[in-house]
Amino acid sequence: MLEVNFIVRFLNWLASFEPKVLVLAASAIGAGLAMIAGIGPGIGQGYAAGKGAEAVSINRKSSRQVTMVMLLGAAVAETSGILALVVAIIILYGNPLVSLQGAGIVLAASAIGAG
Repeated sequence: MLEVNFIVRFLNWLASFEPKVLVLAASAIGAGLAMIAGIGPGIGQGYAAGKGAEAVSINRKSSRQVTMVMLLGAAVAETSGILALVVAIIILYGNPLVSLQGAGIVLAASAIGAG
């Protein structure tokens, strides 16, 4: 019963705000949560670059091939981070409460995400 009372009080508190403000605040929180997905690619790319440097230090003759494979792997790993950025931009500027400039930003972000 205590939980229900808490939920009712919270919903009444939320109802006291203007709906546009709530949507914009939820958009900002959602974009921040979407950008958490950018942490994984950064860690993965750093680890791959470290292992690539280690492989080159062991066998210098294969440095060209190791570098090529490392860069290809970094490009593949980065796609999820770019997708997270595009989703965050769409969440921020894609809601109908944002002006016409937001629509242009969403279109540009979609073009960047498509490659």
